[in-house]
Amino acid sequence: MIALLIDPDKVDAVNLKSILAKARDATIDLILVGGSLLTDGDLEKTIQLIKSQSTLPLILFPGSVSQISTEADGIFYLSLLSSRNAEMIIGQQITAAPYLRKTNLEVISAAYLLVDSGKQTTASYMSNSNPIPANKPEIAASTALAGAYFGMDIIYLDGGSGAENPVPPEMISKVKDYTDQLLFIGGGVNTIKKAEDAFAAGADVIVVGNRIEKDADFLIELGILKKKLNS
Repeated sequence: MIALLIDPDKVDAVNLKSILAKARDATIDLILVGGSLLTDGDLEKTIQLIKSQSTLPLILFPGSVSQISTEADGIFYLSLLSSRNAEMIIGQQITAAPYLRKTNLEVISAAYLLVDSGKQTTASYMSNSNPIPANKPEIAASTALAGAYFGMDIIYLDGGSGAENPVPPEMISKVKDYTDQLLFIGGGVNTIKKAEDAFAAGADVIVVGNRIEKDADFLIELGILKKKLNS
């Protein structure tokens, strides 16, 4: 599957409509909305625009408790298990829990693991956490397995927005060998070859964002790849 990540800070109405049109043509599977830090973007307006242009499931991918909207279909209830920062593992989640209880959002628990991508990303800086070294697949696999034992619905390996390098195929394979949950891979998947490598290693869902902001036609290429792999 292919997931499109929309950061409200990085799109405007014109290019978002263009991106969503390409997503329809490419039979993208779902849309994620959120970012590590929202400054100029408007979460609610972005979601409303997406909803007016697309019938795809819209899942919140929140960087903090401030990024919750009842207009979405669901939310990734992220726990940054790769961190040693208790606020990102459980603190923000406790703050969000009673609010989420009052909504109709589908709450999808997610073991979120940041992976070193060759440079510091906004996600690693804002979460005050060290990413898992890219050459340590056993650490990622053990951390993901802990998430599985906690009963989390999905495993999400992320190099972060603007990642120089994608999550290594060896790490994807190791995590897939250790867990049965849906495996999301994001960050640095900016070529078809990298997407193919991730799928071949065991990824269930590829998440793309940065490349699409500059070149929405990449969605069409990904749609062709998905059709080929699923045929």
